[in-house]
Amino acid sequence: MLKKLPLLTLTIISLFLIFSCANKKGSVEGGPKDIVPPKIVKEVPENYTTNFNGNEIRIYFNEYIKIKDLQKQLIVSPPMDMQPEVSPLGSANKYIKIIINDTLEDNTTYAFNFGQSIVDNNEQNPFSYYKYVFSTGDYIDSLSIKGQVFSADTRQVDKFISVMLYEVDSTYTDSLVYKQSPRYITNTLDSTTTFSLENLKAGRYKLLALKDKNNNFRFEQKADKIGYYEGVVNIPSDSFYSVTLFKEKLDDRILNPKQIAGQKISFGFEGDPEDVEIKILSDIPDDYEYRITKDKKTDTLYYWYKPKIALDSTYFEVKKGVFIDTLKHRFKEMNRDSLKITASTSGSIDFDKDLILEATTPLTMIDESKIRVLGKDSLEVPFKVEFDSLRNTVKVKLDKKESEDYKFQMLPETFKDFFGDTNDTLNYTIRTKSLSDFSNVRAIVTNATYPIIVQLTNAKDEVKYELIADENRPLDFRNIATGTYYMRVIIDETGNGKWDSGNYLKGLQPERIIYDTKPIEARANFDYVHDFEVPQKRPDRLKN
Repeated sequence: MLKKLPLLTLTIISLFLIFSCANKKGSVEGGPKDIVPPKIVKEVPENYTTNFNGNEIRIYFNEYIKIKDLQKQLIVSPPMDMQPEVSPLGSANKYIKIIINDTLEDNTTYAFNFGQSIVDNNEQNPFSYYKYVFSTGDYIDSLSIKGQVFSADTRQVDKFISVMLYEVDSTYTDSLVYKQSPRYITNTLDSTTTFSLENLKAGRYKLLALKDKNNNFRFEQKADKIGYYEGVVNIPSDSFYSVTLFKEKLDDRILNPKQIAGQKISFGFEGDPEDVEIKILSDIPDDYEYRITKDKKTDTLYYWYKPKIALDSTYFEVKKGVFIDTLKHRFKEMNRDSLKITASTSGSIDFDKDLILEATTPLTMIDESKIRVLGKDSLEVPFKVEFDSLRNTVKVKLDKKESEDYKFQMLPETFKDFFGDTNDTLNYTIRTKSLSDFSNVRAIVTNATYPIIVQLTNAKDEVKYELIADENRPLDFRNIATGTYYMRVIIDETGNGKWDSGNYLKGLQPERIIYDTKPIEARANFDYVHDFEVPQKRPDRLKN
C-alpha cells in the first residue's frame, strides 16, 4: 500500500514539473525569420479609380506597417502645391491614410508612388514600389517613357534624382524649372539610375533631371545639379532617353563686404574670381592703393587698402562681366595682419610638384637675387619663380633629380608686401625619392576627337595627373606615385585645356567625359601601357 505524500512535498514536485516544462519550451528555437512583405487587403477608393472627387484615401494591410523616409521616397505626380498628409509617421498601423489638401485638376491622372517607404513593423520587410493611381476624369492615362540618368563628371550617379516632364504648350518657357512644378515627376531612388515616367497623357514635353537638394521641384543653381534632353519628347514614344546630370558654373556675383582685419575687407563671390573689379565710391587720398587676393579654401576675395582712411562707412561698386552692383560697407577699428610666409610643401616631394610659398598679406616685390637653392655638395641649382597675384602664392620651380635633398634659402627682404613689411631669413628643405619608387604609365587613346584631356583619378574621382593632346599620340605619365588609378578622357570642345560644364538656359551640354572602367595598378619601378578606345558618343535616344 502506497504511503500518502505530505501536501508540501506534492506542491514542490508540481512546481518543479511546471518550471521544467517551461524551460524546455523556452529553449526551443523559433521558426524561420519572417521575410514576407505585407499585403494589401483593401483600398478605399479602389486603386485606379476614375471620376475621383474625394479628399481621403485609405490602404489597408494584413499586418502592422510603418512608413519610413517618406520625404525621399514618396513621389506624387503631378506634384501638388499643398502637400498631402500621409500617416502613420513614426508609429505602426494596419492602414495608410492620405488626406488631400490641394484642389485637384479636372480630367487628370494622379499617381502616389511610395518607393520602398512601406515596411512591416517587425522585420522591416519592404512593400516595394507600391503605386496608388486615380483619375478625376473618365479614364486613367496609361502612356509612359523610360530612360537613364548619367553623371557628367563622376563615375557614380547621385541617389534620388528627380526626373520631370514639363508640358510644352503656348505658356511654356525654359525658365519654368526655376519657378513652377513639373507636370509629371518620378525618382531614380537609390538602387538604379534608370527611370520610368508612367500614367502620362499624349503630348509634347521637356524632359529634365534634378538632384533636388531642397525637394521643392525647382532648380536652384547654387544647390542643385541639372540635366536635360535637348529636344522635345513626343508622347507616345518607344524611345529610351538618356539625361546627363551636371553642376552649372555659378553666375558671377559679388556679395556683401565685411571688415575682418585692419585695412582688409572680405567680399564673398559666386562664379569666377578672375578679373573682379572693386571700386570705392568715397573721396580718397591721392596715394590710395588697393589689392585683391583670393582665400585659399573659401569663395572669398580680400580687398586690401592703404593708407588707413577715416570713414565710418562707404559704398563699393563691384563688377564682374555683366554683373554690377553697389554695396555698402561700415568700417571697424581692427588690427592689421602682419606678413608671414609658409611653405605648403615640405618633406618628400613628387617630381611633378614644386615648392609653393604662401603669404598672409599681398606680396608686391620678389627679389630673386636673394634666393638660393642648393643640391648635393652645396652646388647651386637653377630655378624659376612664378607669382600668382590673385592667390598670393610663389612657386619655385626647378628640374629635380632622384634621391636628392634641395635646400632653399630666402635672405631678408626677399619678399616685400603691400604694407612695406619684409621677411626675415627663410629656410626650407625638400627631398626626392628614387625613380624606382615610382611608376610610369603610357596611355594609348584611340577613336578620340581632338583636342583631349587625359586624366588619372583615384577612386573618389579626384584628379591626380593630367596631360593634354592636340593629336593622336602616346601620352606618358612619368614618375607617378604608386596606387590604383582610373583613366578618363575629356573631349575638349572649346580647346581651353579644361573641362567646361553645361548651362541649361544657354542650351549648353557639359563637355563629354568618358571613363575607362578598367583600373590601372601603378606599381613601383614598373612601366605600364594602357590602351583605351573612346566609345562613340552616347546617343540621346536609344531604341529599346
